[in-house]
Amino acid sequence: MANHELNDLIDDVVIIQPEVHADARGKFQETYRRSWFPLGREMVQGSRSDKIAGSLVGLHYHLHQADYWYIVDGTAQVVLYDLRPESPTHDTVMDIEMGETNPIGVFIPPGVAHGFATLTDITLTYLVDGYYNPSDELGIRWDDPRFRNVWRLVDPVVSQRDQTNPNLSDIDPGLLPHGRPRT
Repeated sequence: MANHELNDLIDDVVIIQPEVHADARGKFQETYRRSWFPLGREMVQGSRSDKIAGSLVGLHYHLHQADYWYIVDGTAQVVLYDLRPESPTHDTVMDIEMGETNPIGVFIPPGVAHGFATLTDITLTYLVDGYYNPSDELGIRWDDPRFRNVWRLVDPVVSQRDQTNPNLSDIDPGLLPHGRPRT
């Protein structure tokens, strides 16, 4: 059983600290269990992302999809931002170091923007509770004034998509979360 608790910085984000079972052969960890996430639905797709040190991904968000991230190799700075107007933690920024230095998993509910900066080369595995839907792939510019001083990388490698995402103030209100998040 993993040691887990609801994080008190962003409502409904769940941080998991998996137990490690080690012996002379190596180690074993259970990295995901559906019962750990009170707002979670069945995860329907698993993916892997390999990024080189100095890369920055995001900030991305979904109105309908939840994510679960676990870094298998390397270390990254993960930044979360609560966009949900009905949330008690609306407009809160959360900064977590994940990976080898802090082997945790993070459940990210719909309406919470998420991104990461690679402090080393990484392998990130992630599960999602919805199949790819291009209309639910939304983003905020990584260097929006709200986040400019959050990132630890000085000159990150950023995709074309992330370079052209709008600033938060320029996003059509119809493309932002509204009402209570679904459960």
